[in-house]
Amino acid sequence: MPEAYIAAAARTAGGRRNGRLSGVHPADLGAVAIDALIDRSGIDPAAVDDVIFGCVSQVGEQSNHVARSVVLASRLPQSVPAVTIDRQCGSSQQALHFAAQAVMSGTQDMVIAGGVEHMTRVPMGSPIRLAADAGLGEGPLSQRIRDRYGVRGFSQFTGAQMIADKYGFTREDMDAYALESHRRATAAIEAGAFADEIVAIEVAGPDGETIVHDTDEGVRRDATIEGIGSVRLLAEGGSITAANASQITDGSAALLVVSEAALRAHGLTPLARVHALAVTAGDPVVMLEEPIPATRRVLERAGMTLDQIDLFEVNEAFASIPMAWRKALDADPARTNVHGGAIALGHPLGASGARILTTLVHELRRRGGRYGLATMCIGVGQGIATIIEAV
Repeated sequence: MPEAYIAAAARTAGGRRNGRLSGVHPADLGAVAIDALIDRSGIDPAAVDDVIFGCVSQVGEQSNHVARSVVLASRLPQSVPAVTIDRQCGSSQQALHFAAQAVMSGTQDMVIAGGVEHMTRVPMGSPIRLAADAGLGEGPLSQRIRDRYGVRGFSQFTGAQMIADKYGFTREDMDAYALESHRRATAAIEAGAFADEIVAIEVAGPDGETIVHDTDEGVRRDATIEGIGSVRLLAEGGSITAANASQITDGSAALLVVSEAALRAHGLTPLARVHALAVTAGDPVVMLEEPIPATRRVLERAGMTLDQIDLFEVNEAFASIPMAWRKALDADPARTNVHGGAIALGHPLGASGARILTTLVHELRRRGGRYGLATMCIGVGQGIATIIEAV
């Protein structure tokens, strides 16, 4: 079977809600990542066969086929097609899977995979809320689904709390994890570890001046356990807070996926090879535990064990998710989210899968590692996992 290679990978630095990226249209934000791939690889933009872009809240500025809007805002010619996909938080990681599968099948040679989510301009939950406000239908869950699961709705917050309770994690445990995420991200920024993956973007400052946004805005370099511990609980009697959960963030990320023939034809130097792919699904009520079976599935498909993986990226939707993943699989904390995760860096929903893969590709090469594994929990009980090999 033909191989699929990652020839370039770039992301914007995360922007806080109402922060530096708040004035940038989502289409333009996605275009920044795509244009960075063109610059870094030196490819002829017209040679791109397709663009696959993930986005969760496809309404307003992210409606009407946002992937196509991203292409039209970028330096790609209008002849390059695009498709927008939604696998919730796993959307852009799924975009990478689809791109790799297209290349492995031999039907395409050069595909851009990525995602964008502007959570300031298109707040989380907007599609459901706006439809409800307009009196359109009864919402995404039919009565048949509610009857089957005995719930009025599915909640990621409920799922995160259920996982914390199942694995015996206290608030103090999760707050300590959150503090470590900020500390690791702070250390990475100070060491310049993100320099190769982040593409700078010029934005308007508070006084109208032009500033360069090239540093993840949500990282709290002065975070303390006392400060994290002072944040109120999301639910009385629970242990989840906004401080031990991922941040609302604006951002985009993209990866250039190519065939071996494209490597030769365009004189490209590969960064990594896509080694194995997996998606799984389970209980939609608990919802967020699927990175565990997804990891087991992708390791089985690759014929590998966890010990053979040099680095892990496990999306920090809530602290309980990577903590449960580590506990269930007996994974090494020192190899997991080495530069922090979504608690510090942010979770721009439809862009997060491409973000963690971009970080993984660059950090593997920076450290001289070989294999990396990325996995994410996905709303309504799905999981996704990818193994890449640095080359």
